[in-house]
Amino acid sequence: MNTRIRRSTGLLVAAAVLPLALTACSGSGDSGKSGSSDKASASATEGGDDMSGSGSSASSMDQPFGTACTAVPKTGAGSFDGMAQDPVATAASNNPALSTLVTAVKKAGLVDTLNNAQDITVFAPTNDAFAKIPKATLDKVLSDKAELTKILTYHVVGKKLAPKDLENGSFDTLEKSKVTTSGAGESYTVDDSAKVVCGNVKTANANVYIIDTVLMPKS
Repeated sequence: MNTRIRRSTGLLVAAAVLPLALTACSGSGDSGKSGSSDKASASATEGGDDMSGSGSSASSMDQPFGTACTAVPKTGAGSFDGMAQDPVATAASNNPALSTLVTAVKKAGLVDTLNNAQDITVFAPTNDAFAKIPKATLDKVLSDKAELTKILTYHVVGKKLAPKDLENGSFDTLEKSKVTTSGAGESYTVDDSAKVVCGNVKTANANVYIIDTVLMPKS
């Protein structure tokens, strides 16, 4: 009888200890992931907005960010969801703030090149960025196809860049020279001159970072 009681007691203790041991093992291997997941969920909840139109499980840094993003239409072809459906040159043509860039791309004959490229990043100057260039100089550039092509292809990197890639980066452009980036969080600078005012905008074939200054090739 005593033997039977001891055996039953031992089984009860084992049954109580086993879940605790499994929990400890699981915690040691997955605590970082669990913590990261909790933080990511909290970040998405705190930092999410109506611009993305995506699920709450996505990190806020996977969405467009920046002060100029508020000017993007909430619906239609020019919205973030709309731009994500079109290749980059077409998507840009639906954004009123990029109309000068679109005009330049058309004059350089780069619409098909950009639309047919796969997995690229485009640093897209706003109309205000082009307005910083003296009108006579801008008109001269727009009428010189070779020079215009050189400048525009300098704004294109041949792979998709996530925001984290921009923290301290140097990337080959389609123009064949390098563009540099720096920053963190939601504040990034390109070539130490252009600020990203609306970043991580997705199109069907590109990641777009809208900038406030036109980049100029160094060579």
